[in-house]
Amino acid sequence: MSNTTAPKRFPMAWFYLALLVAYPLLVYPENALFRLTEISIGMQLTYIFIYAILALGLNVVVGYTGLLHLGIAAFFGIGAYITGILTVPAYPFQVGFIAALVLSTAGAALLGVLLGAPTLRLRGDYLAIVTLGFGEVTRFTLRNLEEITAGTRGLNPVPPPQLPGVLATPLSWLGIQPDWSLDYRLFYYLALGLLVLVVVLLTNLERSRLGRAWVAIREDELAATCMGINAARVKLSAFALGCGLAGMAGCLYATTLTSTAGPDAFDFNRSIIMLCCIILGGLGSLRGTLLGVVLLIGFDNVAAPVLDGLIQGANINPNGNPLLTFSNWKLLIFGVALIVMMRFRPEGLLPSRVVEEELVGYAPQPRGKLLRAR
Repeated sequence: MSNTTAPKRFPMAWFYLALLVAYPLLVYPENALFRLTEISIGMQLTYIFIYAILALGLNVVVGYTGLLHLGIAAFFGIGAYITGILTVPAYPFQVGFIAALVLSTAGAALLGVLLGAPTLRLRGDYLAIVTLGFGEVTRFTLRNLEEITAGTRGLNPVPPPQLPGVLATPLSWLGIQPDWSLDYRLFYYLALGLLVLVVVLLTNLERSRLGRAWVAIREDELAATCMGINAARVKLSAFALGCGLAGMAGCLYATTLTSTAGPDAFDFNRSIIMLCCIILGGLGSLRGTLLGVVLLIGFDNVAAPVLDGLIQGANINPNGNPLLTFSNWKLLIFGVALIVMMRFRPEGLLPSRVVEEELVGYAPQPRGKLLRAR
């Protein structure tokens, strides 16, 4: 009799169902439930969708292929600045959102290939140091090229997408104004729609020959090479796809924010936050990465401001004592949560099947349980 139990699976179909439910969530204007704070919860959900695309791109490189990438924020910023250069009135291009989205994705993917080609022979800490250094070089380059990037001010205003006139009437039936500056739900649906497309793409890639090659490289590169897999080409494809998705997220970020933001918005901390999201949810797991982004970014962008608003509304902290402000405790709470999770569930909250079987499913049982099983 086997001494293991099959791990319970969480069907990916539930995530598709959750995404479908999220579409009509904000059909009507924000009600009292969303007015607990001065920030727009709908816009914060839009940023969560954008960061989910960024985390899914990083998961392709780190989770699927096992390459430690610490510079994903650089490609996020590259996508944002390509969008700014192509669309802001200060430049003569003004190509529109669709062209900017395609070119930002392709440009970030091309730079990912140019970075990965000479460095993918490095492994482990050495590759991590190279990507970290590239991220810092990119940030300071964006800051110092003031004639092109406007330095620390960033490029603005980034115009919103242009809706076809044929969509104006159906949107008005749903109570949505076709003016991007007046109705946040247009950005909400745009970001959510692209997130759904990315999830569908990665789900199919995960089951394809290329996806299995990524996992084979992660598990044992030497054995995969002996089986005929071109390790360099497979790792380069993962690098290109991950960086391309980061560029797409950067384009959405700049369009939603109507600005590229300053170079410091794409620093090392952003890369680490995204890495924490996929570690929290589970390396190599689509559903785990989405859950990690919802928990971590949602905790930072939604839960903390809402709790601060509740404390302020209840007049619990009239003197502004920093010890009674929830935002001052959020990093401590997050750090403790990570420590507890690493101690009791190192594979993540929703790990991939391979990782779950390695860390949980085939773990040896105590002798007493083994004898009782027999």
